[in-house]
Amino acid sequence: MVTLSQKIVPCIWLEKDADKAARFYVSVFRNAKILKTSYYPKASEEVSGQKQGSVLTVRFTLEGQEFVLLNGGPVFKLSPAVSFMVLCDTQKEIDYYWSILSFVKEAEQCGWLVDKYGISWQIVPSILESMTTDPDPAKVERVTAAFLQMKKFDISALKKAYEG
Repeated sequence: MVTLSQKIVPCIWLEKDADKAARFYVSVFRNAKILKTSYYPKASEEVSGQKQGSVLTVRFTLEGQEFVLLNGGPVFKLSPAVSFMVLCDTQKEIDYYWSILSFVKEAEQCGWLVDKYGISWQIVPSILESMTTDPDPAKVERVTAAFLQMKKFDISALKKAYEG
């Protein structure tokens, strides 16, 4: 029996294409791999509406974090209320993830984007937390005003705002 190696693992309900989505994510992140795929058994056909032998779940890791994608059909929809934050040390890294993951241009705001499978991501500079928690409220105000105008974060513009 295969068990999950993490205590808490996000399970994301997709209408379809969990296997394609998992392969896509594994291709985007350097430290990533598919761990296990499960398939719908005949016993679940009537309840799930999914055919026996079709992909049920795909378990994979991205940068050490396990995820499960579930092909559940059209019952539930994804929402930006849950997103996955990718902390980036350089503008090059932000640009890389943004160019590959952003699919819904209307959803882009303050580092947030939606990919082609409907999953929301936040592509965020690692330094942003220290900037927005600085004890100097003027710095926090300037950085916040700057990032609220951005779709994709610009580290140099954030640093300029922070420094005043």
